[in-house]
Amino acid sequence: MEDPADPRVADFFRLNDPELRRRREREDGAGEGFFVAEGALVIRQLLQSPYRVRTILVTDQGLAALDDLLAGVDAPVYRVSQAVMTSVTGFHFHRGALASAERRPHPDLATVVAGADLVLMAEGVTDNENLGALFRNGAAFGVDAVVLDATSADPLYRRSVRVSMGQVLRLPHTRVPDAPAAVRRLQELGFEVLALTPAAGAEDVRSVVPGPRQVLLVGAEGPGLTDEALRAADRRVRIAIDAGVDSLNVATAAAVVLHRLARLG
Repeated sequence: MEDPADPRVADFFRLNDPELRRRREREDGAGEGFFVAEGALVIRQLLQSPYRVRTILVTDQGLAALDDLLAGVDAPVYRVSQAVMTSVTGFHFHRGALASAERRPHPDLATVVAGADLVLMAEGVTDNENLGALFRNGAAFGVDAVVLDATSADPLYRRSVRVSMGQVLRLPHTRVPDAPAAVRRLQELGFEVLALTPAAGAEDVRSVVPGPRQVLLVGAEGPGLTDEALRAADRRVRIAIDAGVDSLNVATAAAVVLHRLARLG
């Protein structure tokens, strides 16, 4: 394909325009809209996920990296030059491959945590990179499901998917309108909810014993968890750090605690 304005690759127009992308991709929880995955590694994860692929756009570099899988893809694959790829996306995209896929409806909370032992829940995590890193860490430490409140970022936004290394496409997740209400619902379902906070008086995470049906609840850097979410949790836990350091990045902090809670081989 040689025309960067070809409507067949409209899913990838102006990837450098965040507002346009949010309007076009539409995360509404009902399965409408689409999302974009970038790079051969992430697209390999996509092709093994339940998400239906719409379109794939590759340069020669991307075609070589994905050639063993593309023959079985039930979606159009367009090969373009690097110059056309740059014109379509609006910047020098060098990863060689893009794919768009249809969103899926959010499952309800009880469905997404059914059979789960370890759940990660985020309140107010609005940074796409932090959210993607949370999914990657969750996958590394045996998290079975992820729950996001209404104010957290879109987990299928391109940057989140990339930073997660495609793990957001593998880990079951859902969104809830209200974090404290979701905490109470999780407790009704038999989960113990541990709220991560730097506040004095919280338990040192090193004293926490991993057990069945636990939820790690994390908040945004800076404001942290809301008072309502903290009150709703069963326990508050903290990570002991040097007094000269204010705090840890939320994804780093979650990784420390998830490693403590993990029940891996």
